[in-house]
Amino acid sequence: MAENSSPDFGRVVSFMDVGTNSARLLMVRINPNHSYTVLTSQKEVVRLGEGEFSDDEVLQPEAMQRALDVLSRFSALAKHYQATEVIAVATSATREANNQADFLKMLMKECNLELRVISGKEEARLVYLGVSSGVDLADTKAMFIDIGGGSTELAYGGQHQYDYLDMFKLGAIRLTQLYFLPGEPEPVAPSRYALIKNYVRNTAIRAINRLREEDTSICYGSSGTIMNIGEMIMQRSEKRRLVRDDVVSLEQIKELAAHLCSLSLEDRRKVPGMNPERADIIVSGIAVLETLLTEIGVKQICISERSLRDGLLVDYLGRMGIGAYAEQMSTRERSVLQLARSCHFDEHHANTVAALSDQMFEGLRECRLLTLGEEERELLHYACLLHDIGTFLSYTNHDQHSYYLVKNTDMLGFDQKELEMMAVVSMFHRKSWPKRSCPELAEFDDERLACVRQLAVILRIAESLDRTHMDVVKQVRIEPIDKKRVALMARAEGDCQLEAWGTSNHVNSFRKAFGRSVELRIEQVDAPSAS
Repeated sequence: MAENSSPDFGRVVSFMDVGTNSARLLMVRINPNHSYTVLTSQKEVVRLGEGEFSDDEVLQPEAMQRALDVLSRFSALAKHYQATEVIAVATSATREANNQADFLKMLMKECNLELRVISGKEEARLVYLGVSSGVDLADTKAMFIDIGGGSTELAYGGQHQYDYLDMFKLGAIRLTQLYFLPGEPEPVAPSRYALIKNYVRNTAIRAINRLREEDTSICYGSSGTIMNIGEMIMQRSEKRRLVRDDVVSLEQIKELAAHLCSLSLEDRRKVPGMNPERADIIVSGIAVLETLLTEIGVKQICISERSLRDGLLVDYLGRMGIGAYAEQMSTRERSVLQLARSCHFDEHHANTVAALSDQMFEGLRECRLLTLGEEERELLHYACLLHDIGTFLSYTNHDQHSYYLVKNTDMLGFDQKELEMMAVVSMFHRKSWPKRSCPELAEFDDERLACVRQLAVILRIAESLDRTHMDVVKQVRIEPIDKKRVALMARAEGDCQLEAWGTSNHVNSFRKAFGRSVELRIEQVDAPSAS
């Protein structure tokens, strides 16, 4: 049965990236509340550029047929999900092919797919959008590198704006065709590897000189080539699989390159972590990466699983003026809002709780009862927005459900410890005290446990102050009474008996967390009259 794409369920959009080595699909539903849901994400090796990068620069019939077969399946999936829009782009192999028009006509005729060929700079821009939207750069800037089959893209910029974009004809398939015979089985001599690196250096020299002037201490790498390099390094160094945002050093890349060159093609296929389909082109790919990082002066690279197809989605959301992507929100804010809206949270209530928590946090700091900083304040804010999302699964034990969703949803811009902190603070927003014996806190040291307790108490009081979800309590502040007591001053418009009763349940928790008793004092004010 096909997925429903009526207005009540949102609309489905399909994004396709037809590269030199692989074709990728991302299918999402754009929900009415401006969140989106990923319906399927797929990747197929097509080797569209195989045999192309020679004097005639022609897509080979076998390569075009492989691409057609895969894109026919992608188009069938789009039809199955009732996609209202299909956005498909082609990069290096199609861009440079002299028989490009024939390939595009074939796709239109066989699977009714209009493939848009994009420039190298546009490809670099979309890669930048896809990767930067998945990390939290705050006020810093970073370098971005993507090594494809036919080209390599470089970008430099901040969270929302790039300073530099460029593309070079330095793909893994392209260089393999230039320096190796098809299926060449022998190890790669150091002299030949040096020739490849010298070619990369000469081709990208202007970009190298330009980026040497920038702070490239933060660098992100994307693409199947870089992810496969990272996978092999993790298997060699830590005996585990690559996980999101793993960091590898230039020295590790150099060591792996030397090892791969020393092996025959057959033995390269057996290297732990190696994708056998990349064994014949991986030496060229790692030569590009090693050379660019060395020449620019980058010491390490963070490996991103995001790519151009994610950039297509981000670009689409921005152009359509949809939600957070039309605003200049941080990656963290977008991630939190995406999860919360996907769970159909009470947005007004969540924002009210977040605002009251922020006021309490500041008041407790001014009274010197809280020594936590802005990082913890930010995590508290997000925990407030997410504390009730577990009701999406069931109201019963929704605090446990919230914990599971926050901890296990792959929210971008956060590391694992931050996700765990937000998850446990969300979970303890009701009555239970965060005990050392709780399995969810087993890995928390004393400092993190104390932080959880303080943030959870702030959240549960703020949540109680909006118990009716009517936004009765407009403002709170903390005032000291004496050395043993503080007053929680609440400014309210209208009856707030339920809020007062709910807050009274947390007096003991407040004393445990902050070493003071708390007294709720309510200041009733008239609601502003309608003009």
